[in-house]
Amino acid sequence: MLGLEHRRSRRAVRIAPVGACLFLGVLIAGAAFAQSGYRVGPSDRVSVRVAELPSLDGEREISDDGSLILPVIGSVEAAGLTEATLAERIRSRLLEEGLRQATVTVTVLEYRSRPVSIMGSVAEPGNQFVRGRSTLLEVLLAAGGLSADHGETVTVRRRADNGLAAQLEIPVRDLVERGIVDYNIPIFAGDTIHVPRARRITIHFLGEVATPGSLAFEGGDRPTLLTAVARAGGLTENASSRIAIKRLTESGERIEIEADFKRLLAGRDSDIALQDGDLVVVKESFF
Repeated sequence: MLGLEHRRSRRAVRIAPVGACLFLGVLIAGAAFAQSGYRVGPSDRVSVRVAELPSLDGEREISDDGSLILPVIGSVEAAGLTEATLAERIRSRLLEEGLRQATVTVTVLEYRSRPVSIMGSVAEPGNQFVRGRSTLLEVLLAAGGLSADHGETVTVRRRADNGLAAQLEIPVRDLVERGIVDYNIPIFAGDTIHVPRARRITIHFLGEVATPGSLAFEGGDRPTLLTAVARAGGLTENASSRIAIKRLTESGERIEIEADFKRLLAGRDSDIALQDGDLVVVKESFF
């Protein structure tokens, strides 16, 4: 998997720190952020309901100057307020106008002041205005779905009002193909969703394989020695069981990994994950 250390547990989701990072897990991935309260801004659409005065009920848009225009009470400063505080401000204004009791409910319908940004391998990348409570799958579908060259993970980045930021990587296969509900997390205004393109991994072969040269692996899981040898046509009759994997590490160090092909085939040794640029050398057997 790309950028994801996959465990056997279906809830094995890597939490990657971004600055002071806080994420509470897949099941409550958005809960802490949601509880902090979204603050409305210009162009947001809200629903206002007043139980005692139905004539005020309706959907309205926050104006460019951050105000909300309502019948009876006129302009109300709304920008920067949560749903609850805006409802309380409207309630206070209604009481000032002589209404004896006011039960006010405000609900944000469209988060236009803080769109969700979708980047990478989707059909229609760009900003998307979230309407109501949306999920990751709904947002991806609204962006036209994943492109054919998508990678193995979807990254969701989020920053809360208190400045804490979090990054969550979710496996595409579990989200889309297997339909595991836990991975279909809530998406909130201001989130950034990135779908990396599939990585191209190139493995080079020298020596006693049927087709020596370079092999390219597009996306999917990282190739292992056994799968790569199979793609290279297998070993020749003259091949030795001893295989050397020559690798250049990220630090610039050159290392060599030895493997016994017969032991790998028999399951006595663990298969070896290959990395981009690995050189696999299969020597000739002299016996």
